[in-house]
Amino acid sequence: MGCRGRDFRPRLALWTLVVLGNVVLLLASVGVAVLATLVSVGTLAGAAYAGWNLTRRGNVARRGAVPVPVTLATRRWA
Repeated sequence: MGCRGRDFRPRLALWTLVVLGNVVLLLASVGVAVLATLVSVGTLAGAAYAGWNLTRRGNVARRGAVPVPVTLATRRWA
């Protein structure tokens, strides 16, 4: 009786390549989304810090200043 020899080597099927391609594309798209999110969050945080710094600029300048006594004028009732 003849017996055909079978090839038991592992083969990379077409559907395996398709799945791997989909995974690569998914990871790439998620990576781009994460990068865009990090850039936008960093930009917003930088803008918030700059705004906070600008509003505190007057307080920082007054912190080291010498206090000047100011006399309050009394109201005169006519």
